[in-house]
Amino acid sequence: MIVKLTYAQLKKAVEDAYAACKDIQGGQNAHYIPYLANVDSSLFGISLCLPDGRLISVGDTDYRLGIESVSKVHTAILVLKELGAKAVLDKIGADATGLPFNSIFAILLENDRPSTPLVNAGAITACSLVEPRGNADAKWKAIFDNMTDLLGSEPVLIDELYHSESATNFDNRSIAWLLKEYDRIYDDPAMALDLYTRQCSLGVTAEQLAVSAATIADDGVNPLTKKRVFDAALSPKIVSLMAAVGFYEHSGDWLYESGLPAKTGVGGAVIGVMPGVFGVCAFAPPLDDAGNSVKAQAAIRHIMNSLNLNVFSNTHFDIAD
Repeated sequence: MIVKLTYAQLKKAVEDAYAACKDIQGGQNAHYIPYLANVDSSLFGISLCLPDGRLISVGDTDYRLGIESVSKVHTAILVLKELGAKAVLDKIGADATGLPFNSIFAILLENDRPSTPLVNAGAITACSLVEPRGNADAKWKAIFDNMTDLLGSEPVLIDELYHSESATNFDNRSIAWLLKEYDRIYDDPAMALDLYTRQCSLGVTAEQLAVSAATIADDGVNPLTKKRVFDAALSPKIVSLMAAVGFYEHSGDWLYESGLPAKTGVGGAVIGVMPGVFGVCAFAPPLDDAGNSVKAQAAIRHIMNSLNLNVFSNTHFDIAD
């Protein structure tokens, strides 16, 4: 069955979600990263982007937030582009761990590979795989340029966040060297960790993240620039990764309740991809116990449920004027 969605319906759904969720309480900022702990916890915004480039935004969607683990999606796309889907599966994997995003135990359980590029271990490995090997500056340029292509405009490195993360990333240091012990990191571990920390410290807006999600939804074509950022065959691969582990140990519950492949970050952003229909980002800093924004996930779930959207449904959606 094909159902027509109008722009007016989508706009109303976004605005209703904002109104319904803006007063939600609960959760706390990522207190273990000093910069994030001090971000205004009342910030809240939702931005939805259509494949034709139209944006529906409400709230604090122009605030430059720390991208954090949402960046894992973008760098996973980069290594998929550079190495191909089979190599990423062989060298990193695509399995959900069912454990926290920074789990060291998960590495010990699956010592043949880091499980998925959307948890910390796999994301650090992904940074080690970015070409060219052994050249930190060139690798960073590749990561930054790929991010810019997906967002449709440049992110900005938040120096204070970068230094804050670098001073407190003790778990990730352990992860990087454990990966080295198991021969599951493919460049200098310290370099890979620094690249990962830097990409997590990029400042982006909810609107930029919605554009990047819409790029995935539209099989790799950026809706604003119209540039093909990656091959269409890679879009189902990245969406499947988001579905499997985008909410970490709460991923199954999230899919069951929302029907939307999504990825969270401890900066408070959640991006979601409805293939062929839209990309969406909601942002609010307070997190639940798994590191997922309480208010942002409520807002996106509200949009999906109010429109009866579900990626697992046999209904196919088309956007009408």
